[in-house]
Amino acid sequence: MDMIDTTKETGKGLLNIYKKYDHVKFSGYIQPQFQMAESKGIKSYSGGDFSPNSDNRFMIRRGRFRLDYMHFSDNTKPSVQFVFQIDASERGVFMRDLWGRVFENNAKLFSFTTGMFARPFGYEVNLSSADRESPERGRMSQILMKTERDLGAMVSFEPRERQNWLKYVKWDVGVFNGQGLTSPTDYDSYKDVITRIGMKPYPLKKNLLLSTGVSLFEGGLFQNDKYLYTMDTKGGNNPAFVLDSSSENIGQKLPRQYYGADAQLKWIHKKSSATDFRAEYWQGTQTASDVSSETPTTLSTLLTDKFYVRNFNGYFIYLLHSFDKHSQVGLKFDSYDPNTKVKGMEIGGNNGTHSADIKYNTLGIGYIYYVDENLKIVTWYDIVKNETTSLQGYTSDLKDNVLTIRFQFRF
Repeated sequence: MDMIDTTKETGKGLLNIYKKYDHVKFSGYIQPQFQMAESKGIKSYSGGDFSPNSDNRFMIRRGRFRLDYMHFSDNTKPSVQFVFQIDASERGVFMRDLWGRVFENNAKLFSFTTGMFARPFGYEVNLSSADRESPERGRMSQILMKTERDLGAMVSFEPRERQNWLKYVKWDVGVFNGQGLTSPTDYDSYKDVITRIGMKPYPLKKNLLLSTGVSLFEGGLFQNDKYLYTMDTKGGNNPAFVLDSSSENIGQKLPRQYYGADAQLKWIHKKSSATDFRAEYWQGTQTASDVSSETPTTLSTLLTDKFYVRNFNGYFIYLLHSFDKHSQVGLKFDSYDPNTKVKGMEIGGNNGTHSADIKYNTLGIGYIYYVDENLKIVTWYDIVKNETTSLQGYTSDLKDNVLTIRFQFRF
C-alpha cells in the first residue's frame, strides 16, 4: 500500500513533505531491462512469457507514475490521503492504484481506506516493486494474488503517537470484489474478506530487528455449472480428481481460502552493512480450472471451464546481505505446490490431473548495486525446477531459467 510508515526513512521524509506543503507529491520509477531465457518461447513468471521464436528481449517491466496528496487538519493531524498511480510500458497504460484514506484523529487508532489498492495479505504482496530486491514476486504470489490489487474497502488499526507496545501493532481488515484487476467487473455477489495482523520491526537488541505477521483470506466463487472436480482416492489409495455432477451444485459457493504467516529478521552490522532473513508460508484451498490455478477472470470463463478444487501450499525465503550502502547480494527460494494431494509421476496418469497440478521451485541469485537513491542496477538469475511427471511435455525439467539485467530509475 506504500502507507506512511514513519519507522522508515522514506516514510519520515514523506511525512515531513506533507506537513510542510499540505499539497501534492509526485513520484515514480521505470524499470527497463534485458532478459535472456534458457530456451525460446518459455512460459515464465520472470516478467511474462517469451514469444515463440525468442529467447531474449528488451522490455519496460514497469513504468510507474504516482501522485499523492495528504491534508493535515490544524496543520498537525493527517485527515485525508489520496493516491493515484498508473503503470506505462510498451504493453499499454494500466491503472495500478486509485484510493483514498480517512484518518480517525480522536483516539488516533484507526483509518479507513477505499478504492483500488493492494490486498492486505502477507509480506511480499505488499512490498513495493521499487523496493523489492528480486525482480519479481514469487510464483505463488503472482498466481493467487495476480496484480496484487483489488477493489474494496479496508479498516486499519494502526496506533499513532504511541510510545508503548501499541506502536508496533498494525491490523488490516478488508472486503474486496475478488477478481482483482484481471476482470473488468465483479461477476458474482461473493466478496473476499482479507485480514493481516502484524508486528512492525521490533528491536530484540539494538542491532537486531524482528517483524512478523499472520494473514487470512476467506473468499469464494459462484458455481454456475453442475460439474465440479475434487481430489479423492480412486482404485484404492491412488489420488485422483473425482467428478461431482449433481444439479444441486449450481449456485453453491466454491472455496478460496488462504492462510499465511511471515517473519522478517534484520541484523545490522557496522559500517552500513546488514543481513536480512525473510520467510513466508501460505497454504489453503483454491478453486480454478483444469489448466490453471489462477482465479477465473471473467463470466465467460466461468461458463466454459469446469471447476477444480485443489489444496495448495508454498513459501518464500530471502537471504540478503548488504556490504555497504551500495552493494547487496541476494538469494531467494520460492516454492509453489498447487495440488498437495499428487506429486511427481502421479501427475499425468489416469487421474484427471493437468499441468496446473505441477509443483515448481525457483532459486534466484542476484547482485544489486545502488548507485544512489535514484538509480539501482539489478543482475538476477532464476533457476526454475518443475516436477518430473507422466504428463506429456513435463517428463523432464523444462529449460526455463531466466537471466535479468535491470536498471531502475526513480524520482
